Amino acid sequence: MNIFVLLAFLLVGCWQSVLSQVHHTPKEKKFLRIISVDYTKVRGPLTTLFKECVGAGRANEGLRADWQQQLALTKQECGFKYIRMHGLLCDDMGVYQEDENGNPQYNYQYIDVLYDFILSIGMKPFVELSFMPYALARGPKTIFWWRGNVTPPKDFKKWEDLIYNIVLHFTERYGASEVETWYFEVWNEPNLDAFWDGTQEEYFKLYEVTARAIKRVNTTYRVGGPATAGAAWVPEMITYCHANNVPIDFISTHSYGVKHGYLDELGKSGTILSKDEWSVSGDVLNSRKQIAQSPMPHLELHYTEWSSSYTPSDPIHDSYHQAAYILQKLKQVGDAPNSMSYWVFTDIFEEAGPRFTPFHGGFGLLNYQGIKKPAYYAYMYLNKLGEYELHNSDSASFVCKDRHGNIQILLWDFTHTHPGDSVLNQMYYIRDLPSTFKGTIRVEVSNLPAGRYKVETYQIGYKVNDAYTTYYLMGSPKQLTREQVATIKRLNNGAPISIETVTITHKHPFQRDIGIRENDVYLLTLSRQK
Repeated sequence: MNIFVLLAFLLVGCWQSVLSQVHHTPKEKKFLRIISVDYTKVRGPLTTLFKECVGAGRANEGLRADWQQQLALTKQECGFKYIRMHGLLCDDMGVYQEDENGNPQYNYQYIDVLYDFILSIGMKPFVELSFMPYALARGPKTIFWWRGNVTPPKDFKKWEDLIYNIVLHFTERYGASEVETWYFEVWNEPNLDAFWDGTQEEYFKLYEVTARAIKRVNTTYRVGGPATAGAAWVPEMITYCHANNVPIDFISTHSYGVKHGYLDELGKSGTILSKDEWSVSGDVLNSRKQIAQSPMPHLELHYTEWSSSYTPSDPIHDSYHQAAYILQKLKQVGDAPNSMSYWVFTDIFEEAGPRFTPFHGGFGLLNYQGIKKPAYYAYMYLNKLGEYELHNSDSASFVCKDRHGNIQILLWDFTHTHPGDSVLNQMYYIRDLPSTFKGTIRVEVSNLPAGRYKVETYQIGYKVNDAYTTYYLMGSPKQLTREQVATIKRLNNGAPISIETVTITHKHPFQRDIGIRENDVYLLTLSRQK
């Protein structure tokens, strides 16, 4: 035998002899996270801030049949209660003109059609009072393809009369008991020159005149602002209203999760997703702190716009990453806001004009053809959660139960995979982006009543309810045929990935191990069977 082979054989034998003298126990399985809850320990009612409100582009788009069809579906499956949009007072809604003597003339026929529909599907308007009718505008400055006038009124008394008249009309048409459930928000992002061709002082004057006109119709009606970009002007707004005894019922403001900028009027800006763990959610928590430390600490807080990015040309909106991003931010804000209004529910959105491809990075939960994006399913899963949240120390999950005793477990991984400042979102999120396996999550529910349960498992992730990747692998056609639309919808239809029945006993509580990839989302529903 070769001396080197003999030496190796002896060394291996000696090492095995040593190992045989050491007591070994099987290695415990390592888990990425353990989500352990007790069915009997209820934290309290689940906050529904995530579905209190959703955004839409502008009022005139709400007269389209496809817009209305998509909103009705979104209401049904995602449960949103209010809808907010720009441009209610723009000329394309035919609201205001003046006769040859300068006397105001009012017309609400288009608004009536829109609001009648919104109410008919069980939603309510979160009324944004903007922009300026041309006949009432101080100047010609406009924004967006549809030319919303952003100048202050040439006559504040005529503006006050318009607001009083339109709120009185709402009261006469829908009744005071209905309108007092609405919100009235004054203007949009007046801290940006592009949206308000006036000073902060002039905005505060506009707000005061508007608020007093609304309260003159009915003191119970709710009014607020300043609807600013970047969580700005919150202390200043409260200070002004408190010092001048101006009515205010809520603070509203906006936040987006990219590193720089607030507006992309033409849909051409490059953006980079912020690596700050507390982007968006940090703004929300700070706004609540600012209110709490103010002379009016009990004001409601509404984030009337939020998303990962402020531009309607950001492919992260279409990506499977967006679903986990949404859930992460909503979990982080806790119950600090009264609502978080996602911007927006549909790609039927024309600030930069009609878009020329079916997936163009639009804000919407649904694209033009009504294809559901991963973001849509995130809200659909949230809407499936029960009324009561269980105590849960995990930072990336909700565990709930409903009044019938059924359990819902929504969990996710959010991983920031964006490579950094060298690459724009517009170059990164348009790619095929396979996700990497992260590990196994163990889910445990103790003290679940004994019995048989149907367990349905739903998923969002790479190539799972991931319409954009399906579209990408089709070759990203600039126009979709009816057959292609049907194929994308069929392959991303939101159906459970598994359905099974399990028997729970006191000796065999519910336990499930789930392998998870970057930016995966899972929903497990346990429905007790008779």
